[in-house]
Parts: sequence; C-alpha cells; structure tokens
Amino acid sequence: MHTDPDFSSRGRRLLCGTLAASVLPASLAPAAASAAAGNWPQKPLRLIVGFPPGSSPDMLARAVAEPLGQALGQPVIVDNKVGAAGSIGVASVARATDGYTIGLTGNGPLTTAKALTPSTPYDVARDLRPISLVATSPFVLAGSMAMPAADLRGFLEFAKAQGDKLSYGSIGPGSGSHLAMELLKTHTGIRAVHVPFPGFPQVATALMGKQIDLSFMIPSIAVPQAKNGRLRLYGVSTAAAFPGSGDVPPIQSALDRQRFDVASWNAVFGPASLPAPVAERLSQEIARILQTSEVKQRLLEQGWLAAGSAPGVLAHKIAEDTAMWGGVIRLTGARAE
Repeated sequence: MHTDPDFSSRGRRLLCGTLAASVLPASLAPAAASAAAGNWPQKPLRLIVGFPPGSSPDMLARAVAEPLGQALGQPVIVDNKVGAAGSIGVASVARATDGYTIGLTGNGPLTTAKALTPSTPYDVARDLRPISLVATSPFVLAGSMAMPAADLRGFLEFAKAQGDKLSYGSIGPGSGSHLAMELLKTHTGIRAVHVPFPGFPQVATALMGKQIDLSFMIPSIAVPQAKNGRLRLYGVSTAAAFPGSGDVPPIQSALDRQRFDVASWNAVFGPASLPAPVAERLSQEIARILQTSEVKQRLLEQGWLAAGSAPGVLAHKIAEDTAMWGGVIRLTGARAE
C-alpha cells in the first residue's frame, strides 16, 4: 500500500489542533469566553448527527444524549442533518460558534470524505475539535453458503486460487465495507470483483441468494444470519476478537506478520471554536457514561463496543485512519458516488 509523506504533517496538525483552536478570532471571543467559564452550560446543547433516525450513529447519539444531559444539567438535543454520507452534519458543526453545538458521526466523514470527495466543505484538522470516541465495531468477513471453505485459512487459500472469479459486495465505492476488502486484497493477493449495493440488507440478500460470494458486513446483520445457517463467517476485521461474533477469529491471525486492524467507529467532536476546557469536560462525562453497564450492554446488543477517550486519543485515531485509508483510496482510485 502506498504511503503519503504529507499525512505525517497532517497528523501533527490534527494532534496540535486542540491547542491551536483555543486562539480564536475576536468575533468568536464572547461565546468562547462564556463557554469556557465555570458556569457552562447555561442552555441546552445541540448534538448534530449527519445520518437518519434509526441509523447506527443516531442510535449511539441517543444512547449518550440523555445521560449526558443529566450530567451537565442541561438537555442534549439530537438534531439529524442528513446528506452527503454524513458530511453535511459535520459541516454544520464546523460552522458553529455558539459554544453549544457538537456532533456525532461515523469515521468516514472524519477520515475519508476529503479524499473521496475533494469538494468536502471542511478540513478536519483546521475546522474541528476532537472530543471522544464513542463506540467501535469490526466488520465481519462473510461468505455465501456456496463457498466451500469452512474456516479462515481455507478461505484465503481458496480465494487466492480463484483469480477474478469471485465477487464481493459493499455498500458503495469508498465505504468501509469496500475499502476493507480492498485492503485485504493488497495483503493477500485475492482478486475478487467489486459489486456495490445501496445498503447492508441488500448485500445480505445477495449473499444469501448466492449472487455474490463475499462481503465485509456489520455484525448486527451478519451474525444472526450465520447462526441461522444462511451465511459463513470467516473472520473479523479487528486485531482482537469481537465478543458479539462468537468464536470468529481475527483475520490478522492468518496473515503472518502483516497488520490488519480495521474498525468502524463513531465519535463526538465539536467545532474548532469550542474551548478546550469544554471539550475536556465533555470527554470525561462521555467516557463515564460509556462505562456504565447499562450503556455498554445496549451498545453490544447493536454490535458495538463502548469506547470513550480523551480528545488527543481521538485526534490520533483520526490521523492514523486518514493515512491508512488515504493509501487505499489512491491505490484503488475510489471516489464517492
């Protein structure tokens, strides 16, 4: 996979962003000063989600919003601003200057949006302030019941021998399910042909109908169908096993010394104008909420592992994944549709 020396400087900019963003233009000073004071918050917060009600980001936002509001003493209102694969919601947060607007999004708008769509109207390092990871989930490598291989190593041997006869489904060019398979192809020599679909339900239907052979899918859809004997599960995309997928092994376990650690994740972030003390407080409250047994179980039932992190940890994760996926995007020429 190609690497880009510009990513190292971009990563440094992102990691330093929480410090640089505290130096604000005079026009932003009143809101920032009010928010940074000890009496924050004095009114409800708006939590913008760039995906529709019922989506994973929306579910995660609502799992966090109510207890966060209780902790802060002000309601946290979820506001769905849908479009451009989540980027419209992120752009809305980037423009906010009131000290009371934050956002929650999946990883794509924070790591791949600019590479896939150069006209994306925000720069993550310049315009956003990381707050906290919320939850992570692997993709599950699923195969149709027509696949003869019974386990991960058998699958890799079989797939490599098929040349371009195999096909794999994804939820569209540039999606996590697409890029994860392209990354696996670079590590293994598999040459499966890409077939895009509108969403994971359609991918699952095609797999179960044996119209395609493979897909990286979300656990909440793939695992139940595998338990019903309608799909085969070969591996999870993270370096560690996932408790929600039974005994399905990490793909990395069959790749010798090659690293394969791919996760879908969601995170809370704010605009660059959000003062660092506010981001730190939100990070601490969110981390505490995510460690409660009730929230952890609720998320696990939906196929997610509760996370929670300091702002700097999220900044590092954004920079790391931006570099990794940027290489895959350049290698494949992927573009958002």
